[in-house]
Amino acid sequence: MSEDISRRLALAEQVARKAGAKALDYFNRRETLVIETKRDAQDVVSIADREVELLINGQIAQAFPDDGFLGEEFGLQAGSSGFTWVVDPIDGTSPFVNGMPNWCVSIAVIHQGQPVIGVIMAPCQQECFVSARGQGATLNGKPLQVDPARTMQNHVTGFGANSYVTPARVGEIAAGITAAGGNFFRNGSGAMMLAYVAAGRLVGYYEPYMHAWDCLAGYCLVVEAGGWVHAFNTEGERLLRGAPVLAVAPGAKDDLLRIAQL
Repeated sequence: MSEDISRRLALAEQVARKAGAKALDYFNRRETLVIETKRDAQDVVSIADREVELLINGQIAQAFPDDGFLGEEFGLQAGSSGFTWVVDPIDGTSPFVNGMPNWCVSIAVIHQGQPVIGVIMAPCQQECFVSARGQGATLNGKPLQVDPARTMQNHVTGFGANSYVTPARVGEIAAGITAAGGNFFRNGSGAMMLAYVAAGRLVGYYEPYMHAWDCLAGYCLVVEAGGWVHAFNTEGERLLRGAPVLAVAPGAKDDLLRIAQL
């Protein structure tokens, strides 16, 4: 692993853990938070999201001032090093503000258009998923590897949706999974469910519309665990737009591709 990636990987895990601790503190006193909405009533945000992102951004800027930074709450800050950090400070804000434990901190680093680092910290479970290009993926230090014998028929498939996706399409996805002999799961955090694919807890995950900060860390994890992902375009302005996201173990790839219609 190159020294450039190695140094950033160490920081990514360190910062994810610090950010997770800060987010968990807010979670434990969430009744004091003022909840705001963004695009619609289901798209919520609080000071916790903003403060956690500022913490992450500050730590990265201090260590790598020439790196770019894209965060869900404050947008893109261009860099000159060729590395860009892509961060969701709290993925699963709706579960977070409603007292459910299924939320996480997601930190990716991209280089030459590809995620080369992916770290997802789930504070309520004290689980830290870590990956870097060519170095595999781990959960709390234990190597992760998808099971090629798992299929949609003998495992569980995750899927997600939001207000960018029509109700009819949501129904089609659910019907497609069950018609293929599968079962589906959704917990409100796409980043966490991508980490679950890498960990073998889900055989695949599909969402018709996700942003880079939701998926790129999970993509790195899945690839390094031996799974397959549908390409996410990170060139120029495409990095700021949503796109379909699909990550899957080999045994479920054909079935889930057919359902996703990609």
